[in-house]
This record gives sequence, C-alpha cells and structure tokens, in this order.
Amino acid sequence: MSYQVNEKGYYGDFGGAFIPEMLYPNVEELRSGYLNIMQEEGFQKEFRQLLKDYVGRPTPLYFAERFSEKFGAKVYLKREDLCHTGAHKVNNTIGQILMAKRLGKNRIIAETGAGQHGVATATVCALMGIECVVYMGEIDIKRQAPNVARMKMLGATVVPAKSGSRTLKDATNEAIRDWINNPVDTHYIIGSVVGPHPYPDMVARFQSVISEEVKKQLQEKEGREAPDHVVACVGGGSNAAGIYYHYLDDEKVNIIAVEAAGEGILTGKSAATSALGREGIIHGSKTLLMQTDDGQITEPYSISAGLDYPGVGPLHANLFRTGRGKFISVTDEEAMAAGLQLCKLEGIIPAIETAHALAIFDKRKFEKDEVVVVNLSGRGDKDLNTYIEHFNL
Repeated sequence: MSYQVNEKGYYGDFGGAFIPEMLYPNVEELRSGYLNIMQEEGFQKEFRQLLKDYVGRPTPLYFAERFSEKFGAKVYLKREDLCHTGAHKVNNTIGQILMAKRLGKNRIIAETGAGQHGVATATVCALMGIECVVYMGEIDIKRQAPNVARMKMLGATVVPAKSGSRTLKDATNEAIRDWINNPVDTHYIIGSVVGPHPYPDMVARFQSVISEEVKKQLQEKEGREAPDHVVACVGGGSNAAGIYYHYLDDEKVNIIAVEAAGEGILTGKSAATSALGREGIIHGSKTLLMQTDDGQITEPYSISAGLDYPGVGPLHANLFRTGRGKFISVTDEEAMAAGLQLCKLEGIIPAIETAHALAIFDKRKFEKDEVVVVNLSGRGDKDLNTYIEHFNL
C-alpha cells in the first residue's frame, strides 16, 4: 500500500479539489503543469542552487547527546531552525516562486499563522522582485509582531484578517477571496500541505528535501538510512510531510505526529484534529476537521500560532485513518516545558510549534538503542514574548 497521493489528488479518502468555478482555471493550470515544471532540469538546478547558497542547505542532523541521555534513546534533531528565515517554510516558498515565474505570474499572495511562512514568502518575493501580499489573522499579528515587522521590511503588504477567530483559518479565507478576484496575474503560495490538489502534493515534494537529507546523514552517522521513529509537530503539516516523505511507504519506520491539545482535548480550547475532527471540506480539500454537528467549523486554539488550524492536511488525515501514523496530543503546558527543557539541555531555543514534538519524550518511552529523528522545524526567536510571559522571565 502506498501513502503517496494518487493521480486524482487523493490520499486514500482524503484530498481532491473542491473549489469555486472562478478558481478552476488557476488550479487546473497549476495541476496540469506542476510535475512537468518540477522535473525540468533547469528548474531543479535553480531550485537546488538556491537551497544551497541562499537557504543554507543541507541543514545539520544533530545528535542531541544530553537530551538522549535524559530520555534513554538516540535522539537526532533535524535542524530546520538553521534555514534562512528561521524555519523549514522557505524550502517551499523558493520552489513555489520559481513555479510562479514559469507560469508567468507577477503578483504573489500568501496566508500565515505564526508568521514564518509570511516571512519566507516575503523573502523570496524580495529576492525575485515580485509584489507580495500576506494575509494574517489580527490576533496572530499581535502575538507575532517581530515577524510582521520582518515582512514589512522585506517589502510585503500585510493585510489583517478581522473575521471569525482572526487566526490562520481566517487569513486563508481572505487569501482565497483575493485569488478569486485576481485570477490571471496572481499565484497563491500556500504554506502547508493543505488546500486543493495539487497543493498538498506540491508542498510535500518541495519539503521532501528534509527527509532526502536525513537518509544520507543517518547513513553517515548510524550506517543506516532509516530511523526507528520520525517525529514532527502537525498543524497543517508541511514540516511533518517533509520529514516523513521518503519514509511514508517504509513501514519499519514509525511515524509520530504531534498535535496541539491547547488547554486539553475536551476543554473546547484545543487544535487536536485527530481526536476531535470528522470528515469535511476546508479550503478546497476533503480532510479531517473540527466542526459542530451541523458542519460549522469549530474555532481551534493553541498557544502556538502555527498549530491552531481546525483541520489537518489530507496526507496526514490518511496517515491517521489508516493507522500508519501515531497521533499524540500535547497541551500548551507540556509544550512550553519541553521547549524550556531543550534550551537547558542543548542550548537550542525551539519554536513553540517544535516544542510540541519534543514533549512526547515525557509521554512515551523509547528503547536505549532506538534512533529517533525529530524535525526541529523552527527557532524560537519569534516566540520569545510568549516564553517570557509564560515563565515570567
């Protein structure tokens, strides 16, 4: 059985393109061209060159010695926090800006929650001299002020989403509205493995450079390409898709996905889609999402701006449904404690999204000789205010 996307854009029961008629030409243009463009020699050469010289890849696979000692396993951290802009998001924005240029688009729109995707999009637009508009929830604008300032410095226009919960879901709604109104000249750079096909597959392919590198790096360090466990936090799920990608069909590798339980799964203030979600359609794809009995989307909550999305990408919905991925929910409190623990054991301040993934070591036991690779998807600079307030620093 394969866990990759099929030719119709589905992962098992999930995926597809459920879009308004106005968007059909845009999405169809992308769907019919994306694989051919990505496979062109010139595209790959430019993409790989920018990843190397501009993003700073390959990122290290770091053996976390003190952390490993504490938890009794061989824990490796894939250091996506060392990418230019501070997170994995730039792998995808580099790929998509090159795609947009080849499709003849001269205006870019994006949505962002934690701000890292917004920064990564503004960065590549500045690099290529292309107009950039970023939609961001009003609440996220307040709690991620440094990233908003970065986007503006990079020349982007930041537009607040003032409807609904004023977070990531609402920013995505606004971006889709913009795209419907500007179908000819605009490319929408979606930041996660969500949205209508081909976005989940395209974003996963651009992010798959992460697991491609892990295979080579583990071979050097452990004499094997595959870990026993691969761990990542999941909101929409692009960092997770990237580190799982080359292991999806290798069932000897355990896939662990960590979601934000917020104040607790049953408190009404959570973003644990696997525990609370049901099949539905959000932002153009069929997936698992949190909703009321009459199909209204439930407002998600997490202390982490990048994880409070009410759904999960269709790739991950399928991993959950089939049992291929083990989904674990982590509360705000557990994540913050895990983030601080990494600071003190390894001298690395992780993004709060990433801290969720690290919190599983307090929840489950690994064997002494097991190799566990955790995607350290972003650095904690953007979250310092939240850390300061939480711990009264």
